[in-house]
Amino acid sequence: MNSKEIRAQFLDFFETKKHKIVPSAPMVIKDDPTLMFTNAGMNQFKEFFLGNSVAKSPRMADTQKCLRVSGKHNDLEEVGKDTYHHTMFEMLGNWSFGDYFKKEAIEWAWELLTDKLQIDKDSLYVSVFEGSKDSDNLEMDNEAYELWSGIVPKDRIIMGNKKDNFWEMGDQGPCGPCSEIHVDIRPAEEKAETSGAFLVNQDHPLVVEIWNLVFMQYNRKADGALEPLPEKHVDTGMGFERLCMVLQGVQSNYDTDVFTPIIREIETITNADYGKNEEIDIAIRVIADHIRAVAFSIADGQLPSNTGAGYVIRRILRRAIRYGFTFLNTKEPFMYRLVNVLTETMGNAFPELKDQRQLIENVVKEEENSFLNTLEQGLVLLDNLVSKAKGKVVQGRKAFELYDTYGFPIDLTALILEEKGYTLDEKGFHEAMKEQKDRSRSASEIAKEDWMVLSDDSEQEFVGYDLLETNVKLVKYRKVTSKKEGEQYQMVFNLTPFYPEGGGQVGDKGYLEAPNGDVVYILDTKKENNEIVHFAKNLPKSTSDTFKAVVDKKQRQRTAANHTATHLLHQALREVLGNHVEQKGSAVHSKYLRFDFSHFSKMTVEELREVENFVNARIEGQLPLDENRSVPMEEALKGGAMALFGEEYGETVRTIRFGQSMELCGGAHVKITSDIWHFKIKSEGAVAAGIRRIEAITYDAVKDFYFHNNRSLFEIKDLLNNAQNPVNAVKALQDENAKLKKEVEQLLKDKAKNLKGDLLAELKEVNGIQFLAKKVDLDAAGIKDLSFEMGNNKNNLFLLFGTEQNGKALLSCYISKELVAEKNLNAGTIVRELGKCIQGGGGGQPFFATAGGKNPAGIEEALSKAEEYLN
Repeated sequence: MNSKEIRAQFLDFFETKKHKIVPSAPMVIKDDPTLMFTNAGMNQFKEFFLGNSVAKSPRMADTQKCLRVSGKHNDLEEVGKDTYHHTMFEMLGNWSFGDYFKKEAIEWAWELLTDKLQIDKDSLYVSVFEGSKDSDNLEMDNEAYELWSGIVPKDRIIMGNKKDNFWEMGDQGPCGPCSEIHVDIRPAEEKAETSGAFLVNQDHPLVVEIWNLVFMQYNRKADGALEPLPEKHVDTGMGFERLCMVLQGVQSNYDTDVFTPIIREIETITNADYGKNEEIDIAIRVIADHIRAVAFSIADGQLPSNTGAGYVIRRILRRAIRYGFTFLNTKEPFMYRLVNVLTETMGNAFPELKDQRQLIENVVKEEENSFLNTLEQGLVLLDNLVSKAKGKVVQGRKAFELYDTYGFPIDLTALILEEKGYTLDEKGFHEAMKEQKDRSRSASEIAKEDWMVLSDDSEQEFVGYDLLETNVKLVKYRKVTSKKEGEQYQMVFNLTPFYPEGGGQVGDKGYLEAPNGDVVYILDTKKENNEIVHFAKNLPKSTSDTFKAVVDKKQRQRTAANHTATHLLHQALREVLGNHVEQKGSAVHSKYLRFDFSHFSKMTVEELREVENFVNARIEGQLPLDENRSVPMEEALKGGAMALFGEEYGETVRTIRFGQSMELCGGAHVKITSDIWHFKIKSEGAVAAGIRRIEAITYDAVKDFYFHNNRSLFEIKDLLNNAQNPVNAVKALQDENAKLKKEVEQLLKDKAKNLKGDLLAELKEVNGIQFLAKKVDLDAAGIKDLSFEMGNNKNNLFLLFGTEQNGKALLSCYISKELVAEKNLNAGTIVRELGKCIQGGGGGQPFFATAGGKNPAGIEEALSKAEEYLN
């Protein structure tokens, strides 16, 4: 079977077992602070396992896009070196939410593998959790052992330790014992020599885990303790790429039709041959794997950047570029050319690749260009480090600066040093890395206490669409301490009018009022694991009271106006620029809005004006809000509603319509567009390859904008003696200023020419060098012209000039080029050292350099020291 057929077989099988087939969630997670990426198929169902929400169906199955490159589950360094680890991979999974448990999960897994997919039973081994003697003190999974004993011979059941057979998503969250199914695809002669039972979980490339059946029984709390989950669940995960390897009769994931089209394209582009050289093979595997991770991340809305999830994606892409640069001799961008073949092979299963292909190509190409330039710069800087190295060892801290400042990969540094016969002080590098991480961790460290649960009310309700104040009861709370925010409390209520941050919109602020009149101010509202969490500096004195929860009405009105404006802006951009425009991010605050969108050129003044006019016409048109809070997803999309890539939607959605603008949205909106008052674009610019950003204002902010502009205009007219046409008056001043500036420049040049003769006469000879150090009354440009004019008249010239401009000091050093070569003099080095006299620094070329400083009194000291360099 090809990969498309294998994927279909899995889903069809579980559909016959009454499982609801659901789509893959995005790889980048947005509302779970414990995870950055979807690293397992169960992530999107976490709220069901925790009991925070009820699943729409007790049985589900899907294929989930996963990424494992950070945190507890990190396979990055293994990728490419072996044939079965990946960054991005598909996880085939079936789930039970309080329905069936170990018996059905085990029996169906065996039925699918051996009956439907016809995998040889004699090639399969299973493992069972053996228990643990650590602080968790967990018993052996006897139930799973007995079930497997009725299916496979006992010599094919292997006891697994906690590392291998107790699955945890992260430091917190649902977890439990698991049974893994392993497959031995070694040749028959090897199997005869050594039993596969001895090779399970020993990193043998042909004896690999194929399916993990996780039995969710516990929740790992913040303090590390385990507590039983309210209901028992099943979470299984089968690596799609490994399953294809087994069923297609090959011995590497990269030899399946999941990867071979990409590998062939890499061979075509780079003229490399896969399968003939181990270093080249590793490089090709890395590139084939990494382009998938990067492309899917961009399609899900995560662009490469310098922080958070964006930094991880940039690191993956740069790792691939580095392998191409070093081993495939790719000195020009090439990875973006792989996006087309990836789209052809996976676009039917994941249509976001087709829809976002142009954007993915543009972003990848831009990143390649940028990093290839970094590589070129880094090589020059690395040569400098090598030249200063002592005893053939390059300082680790210097290599860390190269990595930290220029993004130069440390593994590339080590490789190049090895080629040159040098070694890297790895200890020094890791010490510098640890110090930076400690600083960063210290700055952002957050300590969270366990939730103090006051009520079992799990049906939290959001009423903020209709009410801005209501009575609430406190369900649970916890104390959180961070260096940035200090001590805060997080609270969850049985219902709330406070909108939690999401969909680009900021969270509501407001206050709680106790029966005795005491007030607790709500500073922010966020969503965490399907719960609405309210932030405050202190707790109510009595946590059992009924409180009046009041949203800041003014902030909500302003925010709602900005949110509705983003919808109208989206419609306007598609109307003016074309239907290729798609929202790529937004930030809706009470004072402004920010809107990122896909477009490949700077917008013209006319286009911006047209967009503004389009939005304002709909504001003036007084379009009413047409809201539907419970529409089946498919029905909403068929009705023309726009969904955003990277956002996760449920089976039923909320639609927001203003005229012809219709989007899926959970945010706050005005009741009628005239409530926005007016829309004004403040700026438009690029934020990434193929991504533009508009910042705009509405409502009160526009009123303030025009008020301040109007006041500034009156002040300008007053300065211009109440000129009837201030624009023409300013132009006249600019023309006059330009004319005077030219006259001043000419006067300075004449002054420098007149000064040149006097200064040439003051030159003195020191060790065969014509030398002069003097303070002059010229600006920087005048001194540079004077220096080069004198250099045209004299050879072997060494000049140091000092000047004071606007309370600052400036030193300029000129050295004839023949002296630079013959005497090993360097103006940049000299002026940098002398700059200390004026409490500053500088640099430049060997023959001309400048230094600036804040201490003009030090000029004379610098001039007096200059002659020392000639002695």
